[in-house]
Amino acid sequence: MGSLDSHAASAFQYRVRRRLTLDEKEAAIEFIPATILEPLSFADLFVRDAPVEIDIGCGDGTFLAALATQNSARNFLGIERLAGRVRSVCRKAARLQLANVRVLRIDAAFALKELIPAGSVFAIHLLFPDPWPKRRHHRRRTVTPDFLAAIHRALANDGRLHLATDHEDYFYSIRRLVSDSALFERSHEAMEFPRSRFEQNFAANGAPIYRLVLRKISPVE
Repeated sequence: MGSLDSHAASAFQYRVRRRLTLDEKEAAIEFIPATILEPLSFADLFVRDAPVEIDIGCGDGTFLAALATQNSARNFLGIERLAGRVRSVCRKAARLQLANVRVLRIDAAFALKELIPAGSVFAIHLLFPDPWPKRRHHRRRTVTPDFLAAIHRALANDGRLHLATDHEDYFYSIRRLVSDSALFERSHEAMEFPRSRFEQNFAANGAPIYRLVLRKISPVE
């Protein structure tokens, strides 16, 4: 691993912050690594060996908890920067007794590039990232060529990337980036996913949902 960049420095600082105010069972859901200078070992996160799925920006945990409940034979890692949302995920997972859920409070781009072992993840979900609709703010969007490359690195061969947004322009921008990357192809499998809190709200207001399920098509380097 190279020298710590700004993402890494920010990620490192989070380790020395106080733990969230959680009871013992809730606190067990949040995983705080001993170091961010080497990749995670999923054996340290989960009680059993199973395929791992990652929910990037897992919010309040509605989608993550539902997915973990429906797929008890898999392990699920939520990645979220905001402390209040991490607290919500921990409480939800503990209340539902989800032994296959952990959450990591850290920057997602850094985690994908530096902490997630290459070729180790069965599926990655990225739901309703901020579209930053103003053109001058497009550079702040989550999905970039570098971000797609980091996801590609983390996914196992033939792994899946599931994206959803309510923003049409952002959807077509993502499609162009995916096409230009040559790292994924569109999957036409019939797949159903639980709704996140955002998707429930958008659907209640009649907003269209734009979704992509992609398959990794080139091997881990």
